[in-house]
Amino acid sequence: MSSIFSLTMLAESIRIAVPYTCAAIGGVWAERAGVIQIGLEGILLTGAFTAVAVTHATNSPTLGLVAAIGAGIALSLGHGQLTERARVHAVISGIALNLFALAATRMGLRALYDSASNSPGIEAYRFGPTGATGGAMLLRVLADPVFFLALAAVAATPFLLQNTRFGLRVRAAGENPVATASVGISVTRVRLTALAVSGAICALGGAHLAYDQQRFESGMSAGRGFIALAAVVVSGWRAGRAALACLAFGMLEALQIVLQDEVRKTAIGDLIQTLPYVATLLVLALAPRRAGAPEGLGKHAAD
Repeated sequence: MSSIFSLTMLAESIRIAVPYTCAAIGGVWAERAGVIQIGLEGILLTGAFTAVAVTHATNSPTLGLVAAIGAGIALSLGHGQLTERARVHAVISGIALNLFALAATRMGLRALYDSASNSPGIEAYRFGPTGATGGAMLLRVLADPVFFLALAAVAATPFLLQNTRFGLRVRAAGENPVATASVGISVTRVRLTALAVSGAICALGGAHLAYDQQRFESGMSAGRGFIALAAVVVSGWRAGRAALACLAFGMLEALQIVLQDEVRKTAIGDLIQTLPYVATLLVLALAPRRAGAPEGLGKHAAD
C-alpha cells in the first residue's frame, strides 16, 4: 500500500499524464473553434515518429521536437482543409487522419530503418539526477523541457481563450459561426488557426512519448488520443479540468506499473490493467450529464 502513496507513484503519474494532457489541450482548441477532432491519436503518433526520425538523423532532440510540432500543425491543418473547405464530415476526416498516420509511420519505419515494429534508440532529453529512487524519478520528470511546454500550454490556453481577441474569435466561431461570419470575421481562417495551435500542442505529447521511451514503436500512441478526447468531453471543453482528468488517467495507468510486481500472479493484476479503459468508458457514459458541446460544433458558415 505504501507504494501507492510514494514519490515513485507521483513521478509515474505525471510522466504518463503528459501525452494525454497535450492531446487533450489540443482537443480543447479544436473543439472550442467548432471542429470535431477525433484525429488526436494520429497527431500523437505522427509527432512521435517525426521527433524520433529527426533526432536520429541530427542527434538533436530540440530539432526533433520542432519537427514534431511542424508535423502536428501540418496534419491538423490537413484535417481543417478537409472539413472547412472540402466540407468532409469531421468524424470521417478524423478517422482518415488516424489511419493515414498509422500507415505512414509504419511505412516510414520500413523505409528508414528496415523494420516494421520499432526504430533504433535515440538520445533524448535527460536532465536531473540519475538513480531509481522516487525522488530522482520525480526530479527527472519535472526537469523535462517537454513537461514545461505542456505545463505552459495548460496555463496559457484558458487565458488566451478568455482574455484575447483571438480567443474571443475562436469561441465565437465554435459557439455561433453564422453570427461570427455576419460581422466580417472569416470563420474558416479562425478555425484553421486554432487547428494549427491544436496540432502543435498535441504533437508535443507525441514527442514526449517517444523521448520517454527513447525510440519509436509502431502504434505506440495506443489509444491515448481517444482517452484524451474523453477528457476533453468530460471537462466541458475547459483546459484546466481536462488536464486534471488526464492526470487522473495517468494515475490509474501508473497504478498498474507500481503494483505490477505485487499483483502480477493474481487475478487482481488483470483487473488493475483495465482501470484506465474502464474509467474512460465511465467518463463517456457520464459526460452527457455533466457537459454539453459548444452550440456551433460541427457547423459551417459561409465566409
